[in-house]
Amino acid sequence: MKRIPVALSEGRSYELVVGGRLASLGRELARLVKGRRALVVSAGPIARRYAPPLMRGLKRAGFRAHLALIPDGEQHKTLDAPRRLYGQALRAGIDRRCPLVALGGGVVGDVAGFTAATFLRGVPLAQCPTTLLAMVDASVGGKTGVDLAQGKNLVGAFWQPVLVWMDLSTLRTLPDRQWRTGMAEVIKYGLIADRKLFEDLEAADPAAFRRDPRAVETIVARSAAIKAGVVARDERETRGLREILNLGHTFGHALETATGYTAYTHGEAIAVGMAAAARLGEALGTFPSENVARVDRLLERWGLPTRARRPLSRGKILRAMSKDKKTMAGRFRFVVPQGWGRARVVSGIPRERLERTLDAVGI
Repeated sequence: MKRIPVALSEGRSYELVVGGRLASLGRELARLVKGRRALVVSAGPIARRYAPPLMRGLKRAGFRAHLALIPDGEQHKTLDAPRRLYGQALRAGIDRRCPLVALGGGVVGDVAGFTAATFLRGVPLAQCPTTLLAMVDASVGGKTGVDLAQGKNLVGAFWQPVLVWMDLSTLRTLPDRQWRTGMAEVIKYGLIADRKLFEDLEAADPAAFRRDPRAVETIVARSAAIKAGVVARDERETRGLREILNLGHTFGHALETATGYTAYTHGEAIAVGMAAAARLGEALGTFPSENVARVDRLLERWGLPTRARRPLSRGKILRAMSKDKKTMAGRFRFVVPQGWGRARVVSGIPRERLERTLDAVGI
């Protein structure tokens, strides 16, 4: 078991626990919160498999726990989801000392986190991610939110958890497509912050890698530690440091939005977005063409796309990009790689250059 600190100010620091068991979460949580009622937020398939040991552990630790289910899938990540959870929290007797526990993937974590941030103006939150994507990205850093029809994560709040508890055994039942979608974010960390991680992934055999518990623990811990370090330096994305975590996301979120969140998983869309960002970096002279080819090869090696599967309306893509949270005063802003293990934010990209980049990845 590995403990990774997220060092924040004003008493908001917490730990990422990699390798904790679901049944032990209650004992750890009891040290961190005063209330002894808990609302466990999950989705049906996840809850059937993993809620029982978590609920038993909470009960042993003295909690009176209630289970609240929400539909899974990005298309359900709307304001209706927290609205339903508010009523269930009231019926469960949740007060400002009592925690919400998010048991599931990124959608569950985002919705439960936003609910925790806004119910009674804020209640404690414990993240218990069950997917690779949620472990290395969504559960870390305090970003919570829901989508609007116009774009992804346009309504949300920064709300740091009191604990992130990662039981790696939940990854054994993760479908292959969801495993690959999580690997997109792992590859991103190698590209923006850890050249050795990128090279290790180039050398690894994807099938054998997934079967190796130590290898899985290592990439989860390395990825989560990279994000934790960035968040600690720029918690609310006000210093321009945290934005590097969005490599590929301006393109990827637009791809998700334009296809109604049904054609691509988040990681698949971000993979295409990273391929686009690499090409934009090449056009700007910060990322050589041979590096672009290496990015493509690595994404494909791990079963991820580097081009859109079918042509899309350019107008839809550009409208979605215009609603991106990083867009300022109508100017698109992109994170592009700058050499290996570094990235930077650029803006004011000429329309012709942007169009060529979109053409190169089929969007």
